[in-house]
Amino acid sequence: MRRTLIAALVVLAGAVLTAQGGGQTPPLAAETTATAIPGVIAAGTKIEVIKSGFSGTEGPIGMPDGSLIFTETQANRITRIDANNQTSTFLENTNGSNGLAFDSKGRLISVQTTPGKTLIGVIYPKGQEATLTDSYEGKPYGRPNDLVVDKKGGVYFSEPGPNATPGQPPPTPPLSPAVYYVPPGGRSIRIAEGIERPNGIQLSPDEKTLYVNNTNGEYVLAFDIKPDGTVGNRRNFAKYPSVATPAAGGFNSGADGLAVDNSGRLYVVSTGGVHVFSPKGELLGTIPLSLAAQNIAFAGPDKKTLYIVGRGSAFKVRLLAEGYKGRAK
Repeated sequence: MRRTLIAALVVLAGAVLTAQGGGQTPPLAAETTATAIPGVIAAGTKIEVIKSGFSGTEGPIGMPDGSLIFTETQANRITRIDANNQTSTFLENTNGSNGLAFDSKGRLISVQTTPGKTLIGVIYPKGQEATLTDSYEGKPYGRPNDLVVDKKGGVYFSEPGPNATPGQPPPTPPLSPAVYYVPPGGRSIRIAEGIERPNGIQLSPDEKTLYVNNTNGEYVLAFDIKPDGTVGNRRNFAKYPSVATPAAGGFNSGADGLAVDNSGRLYVVSTGGVHVFSPKGELLGTIPLSLAAQNIAFAGPDKKTLYIVGRGSAFKVRLLAEGYKGRAK
């Protein structure tokens, strides 16, 4: 009987490891400790684990009451985290929402990624749902990722191309990777091409500069914004501290979400944690994490709490710096 029980436990353990992939357990979310970044974070500050086990973690954005919402794309919902780390469902049936932004009217705009129904549009409040764009020159978007809304109500968003499936060639998308701008009440304009995999997107506080994370590149990109919302003067703004060079060629920086603070510093999610750059592109320091992050946002009544989501987990850390207060993100 004892041998049978032991054998059954061995089989069960093997099945669990196999289900987790390759006999390896998935990484666990754990508290980490920051070193000092002057003006940004004090030495010894803890990066707190709020909760793990979410079904996808993307699109965090601060709410007017100081709470935070983020998207669980795989669960087709938006989840809220309050000041006491309690979670609740904010919105269901979100059409696979990923990136989130608020406009000046208080409407929540999302990148919606359900195959066949991909669009950029208003998803909340209920009854005000609207499509802002679902195609470019008659071609549907593949899988847009992130967005940011300017003070005029124009929407910048990234189209990185389809997600790759291990062991299979990537599908041919109807549109190549690019960055788009939807002017208020207008049609989508393609404003930047030739970026290997544009991902996180953000505006400087003065809205004179557009930042774009390039997951398959070595640099955060920056563009000057023209009066009509289009961009020019593309340049390498800052080099990612850690970039892999896959055997197949190219680069993998792990670059994803972006955020800015009130002093114009840029917070960049890429391999190694959350990297903080000065407005001139100088690396000031890194906030370390136990898991690879996906996206970030400032929240809280004073906007001095940085929330970080990724790999099914959510974290938060108290900063000396405060997020930009001119828009939700």
